[in-house]
Amino acid sequence: MHPHPAFRFTSRLSPAGGAKLLSLGALILLLAACASTPHRRQPTFRTSHSGLADLPPRAPSAASAGEANDILFRAIALVGTPYRWGGNTPAGGFDCSGLVDYIYRTAARIKLPRTSHDMAAMDGRNVRRMTQLASGDLVFFDINGAISHVGVYVGKGRFVHAPNSGGTVRLDDIDGPYWGDHFAYGKRVLD
Repeated sequence: MHPHPAFRFTSRLSPAGGAKLLSLGALILLLAACASTPHRRQPTFRTSHSGLADLPPRAPSAASAGEANDILFRAIALVGTPYRWGGNTPAGGFDCSGLVDYIYRTAARIKLPRTSHDMAAMDGRNVRRMTQLASGDLVFFDINGAISHVGVYVGKGRFVHAPNSGGTVRLDDIDGPYWGDHFAYGKRVLD
């Protein structure tokens, strides 16, 4: 008895069949890599509602409201982009400072320093209280005694950032248990 022709396997592959099989194998490996556990994670604590969400939106100034809007749209559009240490493009992925520099450079034509530490040291008005943050402000976090993380405040208690290896660019509550505990200050770049 011979198997049904649809179930007959052959040991020879045509070049097109080999390419399809290789593509399928690469896709399976890629999906497996995406599903793997990240190497280094910062705690993720979600609050159901930021305590700052009920504050009215605040723009840095009337003169820079258009730039702030462009920065917000660019930042939100990059949510979901993969994290990559040293990355500074949507195609290659982002680390925190690469993301912030890309947003400002492409949305407002402002080139920022490469590291979060250097961004924190640049000129600009520091904003110490979360309630005084305006949309488009840089937000800095002190982790282990030094500024080592930066994001862009988008308003209503939320900020966009590239938080960790194995993760993606995301939107988080700035006053949540983890980020609220590590918030150092904001910096107004647009005024």
